[in-house]
Amino acid sequence: MKNNIFLTLYKDYAEQIDAGKLPPGSKLPSENELAASYQISRETVRKGLNLLAQNGYINKVKGKGSFVLDTGRLKFPISGLVSYKELSERLGKKSRTLVYATECAPAGNDIAKELRIEAKQPVWKVIRAREIDGERIILDIDYLLAEIVPNLTKDIAADSIYQYLEQELQLKISYAEKVISVERATDMDHQYMDLKDDTHVVVVRGYVHLEDTTLFQYTESRHRLDKFQFVDFARRISMVET
Repeated sequence: MKNNIFLTLYKDYAEQIDAGKLPPGSKLPSENELAASYQISRETVRKGLNLLAQNGYINKVKGKGSFVLDTGRLKFPISGLVSYKELSERLGKKSRTLVYATECAPAGNDIAKELRIEAKQPVWKVIRAREIDGERIILDIDYLLAEIVPNLTKDIAADSIYQYLEQELQLKISYAEKVISVERATDMDHQYMDLKDDTHVVVVRGYVHLEDTTLFQYTESRHRLDKFQFVDFARRISMVET
């Protein structure tokens, strides 16, 4: 239980921040205070605080503490490689996945170019909408190499493809390249998302690689403009010579 207590710390403070009980700029208790409060080690406290930072809830300032960031929109981390199931659990929002298609067919010229394969090579195409708090605000279109993923069902797609790949197929997913753009909404966006009067969406294109560098997945994750902000945290490394 204590091994996962950092998740309790994370959820406690994420819920307080989401509810507005800790407004932007608020300072969290110190690591020592949190360790005493939760009866855990400072190392475990840091795991919880790091998770809050990774998901855009706080900014950790060395020597000063952790401060609450503005969370008016859902924070979608750019860096890192997590499944939607993992992300939704971190966000603590009521959500579900709606699966519209899981089909295996030749890649075709366009997708073959993205995956750097022959057009006749079979791939899985998965179309899913992500519903959060009753609104479909993300549309995911995934293409996976059939030679790497021999079987893919709607039940797997509705739960977690990554969980299936890692736990059942024992694949080691390593890294992804991501390209983010704002584009005019397509007919598919309007069909599978609750766009209201929006004319554009944020598109995150991902190229996912296995540990041996094999490119096995190309994905288009399409997001409603008003619901997300895409966050990353960068630290400057001093280049001053001494």
